[in-house]
Amino acid sequence: MALNYVWILFFIIGLVIALFKLIVFQDYEIFKKLVEGIFDASKSSVMDIGLPLTGVMVFFMGLMNIGEKAGAINFLARLLNPFMKRLFPEVPEKHPAMGQMVMNFSANMLGLDNAATPFGLKAMESLQTLNPNKETASNAQIMFLVLHTSGLTLIPLSIIAYRAGAGSNNPTSVFVPLMLATTIATLASIIITGIYQRLKFDRVLLFWIGSIATIIFFFAWFIEGLPSQKNIPVPTLLTKETFSNVLGNVILFFIISTFIIGGFIKKVNVFDAFIEGAKQGWEVIIKIIPYLVGMLVAIRVFRESGALDAIINGITWCFTVMGSSGEFVPALPVAIMRPFSGGGSRGLMLDIFKTYGADSFIGQLASTFQGSADTTFYILALYFGSVGIKKVRYAIWAGMLADLLGVIAAIGIAYVFFK
Repeated sequence: MALNYVWILFFIIGLVIALFKLIVFQDYEIFKKLVEGIFDASKSSVMDIGLPLTGVMVFFMGLMNIGEKAGAINFLARLLNPFMKRLFPEVPEKHPAMGQMVMNFSANMLGLDNAATPFGLKAMESLQTLNPNKETASNAQIMFLVLHTSGLTLIPLSIIAYRAGAGSNNPTSVFVPLMLATTIATLASIIITGIYQRLKFDRVLLFWIGSIATIIFFFAWFIEGLPSQKNIPVPTLLTKETFSNVLGNVILFFIISTFIIGGFIKKVNVFDAFIEGAKQGWEVIIKIIPYLVGMLVAIRVFRESGALDAIINGITWCFTVMGSSGEFVPALPVAIMRPFSGGGSRGLMLDIFKTYGADSFIGQLASTFQGSADTTFYILALYFGSVGIKKVRYAIWAGMLADLLGVIAAIGIAYVFFK
């Protein structure tokens, strides 16, 4: 499938629904909303996403260049080579892309989105050097993107912060459910994409998958055993809130310092290496902004026309007709919106907090939905756009199927933890 068809489809659906509203319901404001949405999305794509990403991108691309020259990236690639080479058989052993993908996954797991994006874009650039057909996504690039969109997160800092801001008495109650839901979605991503790519699920790969899942479950068990800050009169590191806030930042700063100090020890001209890599970061930003503007404007037209609301209402109606108890249905809009717009799904989640309460079953399920997947279409536009990929093949449906399995898992986990 080409991004071209997805882009055009969003506009066609938006036009058809807008004309229907104008003719049938005499909604004379619909086209005004669409045009205003186009201008607003065009502006926000650059001002709210592109420009804030620039500084972070420049810094971390410079840092990655230091890490490559000092051998840190190659070290990560060698360390996880038995696992990574089975997921990415097209990528040569010890290739820099292996370490860069590990850095991206690690930053995502720690909830460090700003750091994850530069690592991921650098990894996509490295994978593109191995791609024989520069306009068509390779198997390795699709596997990387689908794993990324599954949103594996161990420390959901932003969700906890939003819950605390909404007045939750226990903002960390979703910590473990989120870890479990994203782990299931990630495992589903590996299985779905691996079957399509005919990967060999040998003993080594199964051992690594099982080991990683076991470590995550033990980590979840450890977090669940920590007390809440509200029950501890004296501030301490070993509470859910403090531990989650400190761990990710400590690890990230340790990585930054290690790269710089390691480069100095390896007699790398650290600052020159940083400047060299930072220039590449600016070049990547220039490449991705047109793709971001195009895709986010199309998604905004899709939303403003009412197409997304129609999908949400249709799915809700189907569950009601099937005789569902309906307890989880009010939270479904968050899950449906999530692949299209992170800001839109966040707004729906906050509205649910206001309507039902952050600590209600619906509020906690909405929190789990928000953190158990990622913005699939935004990620596809960002990462594939950075290297000029136009034909994404099966990346969209594989990512959406993994998202669906994550949603189903989130509902089941919510009933176990919150009912």
